[in-house]
Amino acid sequence: MQLLIDFLPIVAFVIAYWLADIKTAIAVIMLAMTLQVLITWAVKRTVSKMLLASAALVVVLGAVSLAIDNDLVFKWKPTVLNWAFGAVFLVSRYAGTKPMVQRLLESVAKGEINLLPRDWQRLNLMWVAFFLVSGAANLFVAYNFSEGIWVNFKLFGLLGMTLVFVMLQALWLSRRSLPAEPDSPAEN
Repeated sequence: MQLLIDFLPIVAFVIAYWLADIKTAIAVIMLAMTLQVLITWAVKRTVSKMLLASAALVVVLGAVSLAIDNDLVFKWKPTVLNWAFGAVFLVSRYAGTKPMVQRLLESVAKGEINLLPRDWQRLNLMWVAFFLVSGAANLFVAYNFSEGIWVNFKLFGLLGMTLVFVMLQALWLSRRSLPAEPDSPAEN
């Protein structure tokens, strides 16, 4: 359900573009992301850092793009976000006790994923590479193709790349995951 909610602002952006133009689409996604943050806060009393970062970039880059009448500024948003995540994941390899991917997956999977430390590091580097490649792909499409193609790439291309990457990651994890540690007798 959360994935669907996270996906709605992008769908609203694309529909607004198809029905009107890029300026309208930018305004729509700025409003949609702001509402998403507010509704998430109202329901959960917390908002993820990822959602906050994405919403802040949408609002700031969208406002700048509309103010200077240059949609290219807004087109940088996926790249800036992906490269920022890549940098965070890379730095986590050297700062803290666990790489970022391990922190995220352990919080979501609740101990279901058990890897050797070197495999957590490899997985983290895979995510760094993915973030770099997807950011670069966004720039390539933004600078070399029409606005309409970029809008469709934002919806279908980046989402498709992410889904393929996550499926490949799941296969990799299934081959690398260690058996779960048995519960101690005191817990039974």
